[in-house]
Amino acid sequence: MSSASTILIVGASRGLGAGLAGGFLERGWNVVGTVRADSRTGLHDLAERHPGRVGIETLDINDAEQVAALRGRLAGRSLDILFVNAGTTTHDQGVHAGEVATEEFVRVMVTNALGPMRVIEALQDLVPADGLIGAMSSGQGSIANNETGMREVYRGSKAALNMFMRSFAAREAAHPRAMVALAPGWIRTDLGGPDAPYTLEESVPLLVDLLIAKRGVPGLQYLDRFGRAVPW
Repeated sequence: MSSASTILIVGASRGLGAGLAGGFLERGWNVVGTVRADSRTGLHDLAERHPGRVGIETLDINDAEQVAALRGRLAGRSLDILFVNAGTTTHDQGVHAGEVATEEFVRVMVTNALGPMRVIEALQDLVPADGLIGAMSSGQGSIANNETGMREVYRGSKAALNMFMRSFAAREAAHPRAMVALAPGWIRTDLGGPDAPYTLEESVPLLVDLLIAKRGVPGLQYLDRFGRAVPW
């Protein structure tokens, strides 16, 4: 890869993750992205269009051994931004928290909260003091803003991620770095669905510019797509 700045995007095979990868490449950055399997993805297409600037790693963030193996493969690298995008939701998004199957609850919580924190804990030392550590949260993770309910398990998983990020930031307060819990808005992807009001094309440039701008600004912020603070 060239000597340009580098971002690692965990969960970059499709949708918003692949969109972010493309957006950073357009800004002249190098991208390392993770995919869950060896099958063809949007990230592979980007790698063909940008020779020598895209690295592809295989990772299931729910597998602690795979996270450790990724850390070993990246030893010696410097990541200007580490961003965990991977996430999921319940198969029935309307299911109530008290009614969801235990296995379904665990799957969403591990993917959306535990997995991202495992990655951040494992890779944080690859991010320099003027870099940024971020995770894809959601406006639905805001406890203060929850006046409608719905998507209860998803909301809970993102609120849990926010709490874990705050705990991580507090623990690292003696060595503050830029950290962002990002609430991108409801975007038309496989996860967001066809009824979402925002397209990838209009959303990605805002998110890319925001992450670049916040690099080197110490402290954890919970921000929307326009850089406005979201109440925890």
